[in-house]
Amino acid sequence: MNLIDFIIGATLINAMPHFILGIWKGRMLNLFGFGHTGNILYGILNFIISISLFLYTYGFDGIKTNGMYAGAVCVMIAFFAVGPVWYRVFHKNYYEKNKL
Repeated sequence: MNLIDFIIGATLINAMPHFILGIWKGRMLNLFGFGHTGNILYGILNFIISISLFLYTYGFDGIKTNGMYAGAVCVMIAFFAVGPVWYRVFHKNYYEKNKL
């Protein structure tokens, strides 16, 4: 492992909690401040940095040969797609049941 591999992995894994907390309206300090919109943007920025560095270093063929990175990217893309839907469904169900 070299430094670029560490940065690729760190930015990919850092994207997940920021994006999740942003979607679920949580607040966490990030590059853009302390709000949930900033967390979403920071998560997306981390993901873009990670995938860009990976493609620059290993190319598209690197994704085929690196199953761990490909799996992590698939999980991130799936969560980008369905995370907002999960929030609406679970948030709505929680407040309908508990009538806060």
